[in-house]
Amino acid sequence: MSLQFSTVDRRGRVTIVTLSRPDVMNALHSDAHFELHQVFNEFASDPDQWVAIVTGAGDRAFCAGNDLKWQASGGRRGWDSSGFAGLTARFDCDKPIIAAVNGVAMGGGFEVALACDLIIASENAVFALPEPRVGLAALAGGLHRLPRQIGMKRAMGMILTGRHVSAKEGYELGFVNEVVPQGEALEAAERWAEQICKNSPMSVRASKQATQMGSMVTLEQAIADQRDYPAVRAMIASQDYIEGPKAFAEKRIPRWLGK
Repeated sequence: MSLQFSTVDRRGRVTIVTLSRPDVMNALHSDAHFELHQVFNEFASDPDQWVAIVTGAGDRAFCAGNDLKWQASGGRRGWDSSGFAGLTARFDCDKPIIAAVNGVAMGGGFEVALACDLIIASENAVFALPEPRVGLAALAGGLHRLPRQIGMKRAMGMILTGRHVSAKEGYELGFVNEVVPQGEALEAAERWAEQICKNSPMSVRASKQATQMGSMVTLEQAIADQRDYPAVRAMIASQDYIEGPKAFAEKRIPRWLGK
């Protein structure tokens, strides 16, 4: 696939997706959304790729959100079924996705980061849902994910004011996993991805899916239903399910097959 608005770099088991419109701080328009939809479709369907990292080109911005100037000039707004940047409505991907935030993550850009499983932020990262300042609302998941991740009162403090939040405060609020020096977000995200890849991908996917699906129901129902979740069933039927205990008993490093 020919890419115009992003780049893809596969490093071993890890796919690195870079949002690449640096002239507009990696703000995204319709064509970029449709391209990223295909990019993440390929990642999700590739059995050799276990973890994805999404970042932004340059050191100024992860993603400044929706390209408002493009929209104001008459550009057609829209995206595929997977949502903003091919991620915010991608509820069926059980592979881990890490956001390496290098600079501004505003509006839709913050919503992309919130849709990821982990957020690694450089010290110069800035987060906000500023849509009310321009007569819009964060309808690509931000209004729903942020309260679930940091609590209603703290989320409303960001949502209603549109205020900017530093990486340090994001860590304190709980939506950032780690803050690193400027320029080191991608390197740190790769370190997290490497740690994840030491585990069985079948177990990782089962754990992600069970956590996400279980959070939408009562604790009692989540525990009762979890063995019927597709990724959990796949884990139990996998060769990795046999290999893990066997490697432990033989005191050796497991040889994960991801199947």
